[in-house]
Amino acid sequence: MKDIIVENARVVDVGAKGKNIAKAGDQVILVDNAIPGDVVDIRVHKRKKGVAEGSAINFHTYSEDRIEPVCRHFYTCGGCSWQNISYEKQLFFKGKMVSDALKRIGKVSIPEIQPIMASPTIEYYRNRLDFAFSNKRWVTDIEMKNEIGFNEPGLGFHVSGKFDKVLDLHRCYLQPDPSNSIRLAARDFAIKHNYPFFDLRQQTGSLRSLIVRNTSIGEWMVIVIFHTESRKRIGELMAFISEKFPIISSLYYVINAKRNDSVFDLDHTLYSGKPYLRERIGKIKYNIGPKSFFQTNFRQGGNLILKAVELADLKGGELIYDLYTGVGSIALQMTQYAKKVIGIESVEEAIELANLNAMENDIKNVEFHTGDVGRVMNDDFLAKNGVPDVIMTDPPRTGMEPDVVQKIIEILPERIVYVSCNPATQARDLAMLDANYTVDHVQPVDMFPHTYHVENIVRLLKR
Repeated sequence: MKDIIVENARVVDVGAKGKNIAKAGDQVILVDNAIPGDVVDIRVHKRKKGVAEGSAINFHTYSEDRIEPVCRHFYTCGGCSWQNISYEKQLFFKGKMVSDALKRIGKVSIPEIQPIMASPTIEYYRNRLDFAFSNKRWVTDIEMKNEIGFNEPGLGFHVSGKFDKVLDLHRCYLQPDPSNSIRLAARDFAIKHNYPFFDLRQQTGSLRSLIVRNTSIGEWMVIVIFHTESRKRIGELMAFISEKFPIISSLYYVINAKRNDSVFDLDHTLYSGKPYLRERIGKIKYNIGPKSFFQTNFRQGGNLILKAVELADLKGGELIYDLYTGVGSIALQMTQYAKKVIGIESVEEAIELANLNAMENDIKNVEFHTGDVGRVMNDDFLAKNGVPDVIMTDPPRTGMEPDVVQKIIEILPERIVYVSCNPATQARDLAMLDANYTVDHVQPVDMFPHTYHVENIVRLLKR
């Protein structure tokens, strides 16, 4: 299709996955690099199933909600894609996304949605960042024109839509210091000592990725992933990081010679420090391992967990099933207000940590089971452990599996609290539960400022 130009289109809304929606007469266009309130000319480069997509090439009017991005990498990185929108407006659109998903996808009756819980901080809020090494960093348009930066190595984020291109970061506003210092020091040491950075297309090179994690109580974990490298050179880089940053409490390395970046199935070797990070939410202390999932916004994560527990409306005598329990982040909090909590999780390492967390907090009224939720929560399991009064569920982005939803419908607990990082799949599951449950409370939570992602907590009551 030959590109066409649509003039004087007004960007009117934000749709699914943060896509900006523009209108010119009766024509609807999904447009990049603009925000609601802008009036722009659009170069349309794609039409698919009646939907046009394009990019803004000229601005007639700027939105009153537009602000100047704080990060110099904003226009290249794509990670904090809403950093040019006022935070108040970000919250408005996220609340609207939740409402649209529940009504349009789920088609369920919902009460008035509660005001979205704003993040306590909108910069330096993440407790985990994954950086990629590349032997040929992304070259910006300005660098291209000045013929500089070609074939230079870099360490940073993959450029949006370019799986093999990495933007070399000078400063990132997502994680507090010393995250930036750790990344830059590791990069500079590797360049100085001629460590070959990874070439994703050719599958060659030594340094593959760097993971930096932290907690609200000031502990830090660093994981260096190598493709291939000698033990001597691994030791040299790890010794440098350990000596330069004594604040690091857990330092690991991984050898990943596979073609994909997943390291969850690989051994993590502890080079120095202790095996786990420590986190605390309320009275409960947590151990977090190198493979463990934990809510990524280290301040707002605690607020989300405590809100989910509050919505469970526990009186002290309930039996609770906590599905997709992870390291027990919500389950252990609920033990303070319930008779017994049973957590189910498919990741064996997470269950090991959940049990350790229960032991270290001297919690006796909880037990954890390993396996796929749908397979574990069968008739024999229910006969042995009892039918739950309350189900807490916090599934991955794909939502609950159909057999899990069906089993919930069979056993009909009095209440369900559903925590979701994807309102679209949550809405799909709510539609399946609608004949037996009514949505009683909807609480959006902003975990990721400057992005279109939004978490949502729903409470359901048995009809």
